[in-house]
Amino acid sequence: MTQDIVNRPSVPVLIGCSHGTDSVSGRAAIHALLDEVRLLRPDLDVREAFVDVQDPRIDDVVAGVEGPAVIVPLLLSTGFHVKQDIEGACVRPDVVAAPPLGPHPVLAQMLRDRLTEAGLSEADQIVLAAAGSTDPEAAESVVVVASELSDLLGGREVTPAYGAGARPRVKDAVAARRESAGEQGRVVVASYLLAPGFFLDRVLEAGADVVTLSLAPDRTLAELVLERYAGAAERLPVASEVAAL
Repeated sequence: MTQDIVNRPSVPVLIGCSHGTDSVSGRAAIHALLDEVRLLRPDLDVREAFVDVQDPRIDDVVAGVEGPAVIVPLLLSTGFHVKQDIEGACVRPDVVAAPPLGPHPVLAQMLRDRLTEAGLSEADQIVLAAAGSTDPEAAESVVVVASELSDLLGGREVTPAYGAGARPRVKDAVAARRESAGEQGRVVVASYLLAPGFFLDRVLEAGADVVTLSLAPDRTLAELVLERYAGAAERLPVASEVAAL
């Protein structure tokens, strides 16, 4: 019996790694998201880490884990923090990083639901606002989500825009779509942002008539975190079977 316990693979720790923010509501949203993950998988050791602004930093959290771990980037696209900070924290063979949360069809569905809740009308013009990155792959992933959202909305035009790093900027996209809105239409921004903070504040200043809520916390998002976790855990030398239970 003792030998069976010793040889049984341990369940990988799930490290949810976000950017970090000074926003109190932003911090609360990420905490709540990980609490939802814990509710869905009470057997998991779920830890929180950050790449900037907040502590504990991802390197320190990984160093404190004995045994296998999966880092799930609580980020909506790839970029510097995913490729450098998070991948760089995988310093042992039993630590792997999952892909960022986006792009993923479920995110487009969440965005559509946010727009519906905001009262989107046929006359409204739609801008998809992302944080932005200088990494071209990040901008491409936002375009993918914009296309998926357009499909869910019956082919309506969705303009991807960015708070930084890429163009068009949200303010410019809002101004451009304003010209197409007509007298009855509004410019509605779908916030492709995980939580309140710096970028949502900039979106709110961009001149749109309506700005939807950021995505976290949400049970669907927590399920996506666990999907990313399970997929990455399959690459671990041990514990891949129990991670997907």
